[in-house]
Amino acid sequence: MNPTLSTSSQTVIALKGIVRQFGSRIVLDNITLNIERGELFGLLGPSGSGKTTMVKLITGIDSADSGTVHMLGQRMPKLSMLQRFGYMSQSDALYNDLTAKQNLAFFAALYGLNGKQASERINHAMAIVRLLPDLDKPVAAYSGGMKRRLSLAIALLHEPELLVLDEPTVGIDPVLRQSIWKELGAMRERGTTILLTTHVMDEAEKCDRLALIRGGKLTAVDTPEALKVSSGSGTIEEAFIKLGGGE
Repeated sequence: MNPTLSTSSQTVIALKGIVRQFGSRIVLDNITLNIERGELFGLLGPSGSGKTTMVKLITGIDSADSGTVHMLGQRMPKLSMLQRFGYMSQSDALYNDLTAKQNLAFFAALYGLNGKQASERINHAMAIVRLLPDLDKPVAAYSGGMKRRLSLAIALLHEPELLVLDEPTVGIDPVLRQSIWKELGAMRERGTTILLTTHVMDEAEKCDRLALIRGGKLTAVDTPEALKVSSGSGTIEEAFIKLGGGE
């Protein structure tokens, strides 16, 4: 894939000249980036590098101080885009006093799913994250890892065109993590565009392309293999450091 893709009908996410600051601190500094249809695209960077802020701008949760964000051809933020993408944040947005099924039904309704279709999608999403036996448990009784898995099920619920995942496998055991990555690969094969943030190097290797981010700046954008070649590195971790990811 071409690391310098221009905006086209295949562009699912387009950031142009994005600046975001809080007070005097610049969190994102002149970010321009295109993500194309069907890509599994990774944002790789340490905590505090600006990954989550970028995701919030893309999903319309936050607004940039300057620059533009487009998703699926629409200027963001735009409320009507809610049904076209799935989003899993770092913090679990769940109703603890409801059961998992009630949480899923609530979000299914937001996504325009109802009746048999909603039930089928709820069961399928919960099977993916291996929580189907716990469907009727109150979320308050879920462990932290189970809540992460439920949040992922909610993001997958409506089979969105675009899936945005902010460190989706944090707190999830290695066996389930492998299963989730298998499902993400299958979704990509079906044409779903996936954007995820991570600081896990082996996850970064699985992406079609990576954007390396440090201190609010993109230091490189390319395929994992091309990043290793261009930096003369044997691993993505070494490439990240050599391409401006560390001292």
